[in-house]
Amino acid sequence: MKAAPTQEAIRGASSKPAARAASIICADMKINGSVSSEGALQIDGVVDGDVTATDITIGASGHITGEVKAEVVKVKGRIKGSIRARKVELETGAHVKGDIVHSSLQIQSNAVFEGQVKHAEDPLKDAAPRAAAENRPSASVTPPAANANFGISPNAS
Repeated sequence: MKAAPTQEAIRGASSKPAARAASIICADMKINGSVSSEGALQIDGVVDGDVTATDITIGASGHITGEVKAEVVKVKGRIKGSIRARKVELETGAHVKGDIVHSSLQIQSNAVFEGQVKHAEDPLKDAAPRAAAENRPSASVTPPAANANFGISPNAS
């Protein structure tokens, strides 16, 4: 007869981190807005917004319009926007229109890339690509004059 496991053995077994499966955005899904994951992310659907995760794979049917940031980015589908990652792989059939900031870049034959490439020791360090920031119009706010009455007469009841 086997002895029952001790409480310490049970605690030790449960404290080991379990391997996590990638979160998946299926081909029939469309997301409007940013997507963020602390683990791996597989995108086979459409995302209109920025995507951040540790590892991102854009499948052949995947489309992203926005900035993509991760340790590793593998592209088989389409991205219209910048990529910031330590390792970027554009696989056969990939189409990327935007800038790439990377530590390591691989582009396979029959992958399409339109944009600028910049090598960086730590591509995730900066919050936004410089090129994207330069192309954005600047916003300014002008406060109303101190004596502005906004068309309201002070004597009106």
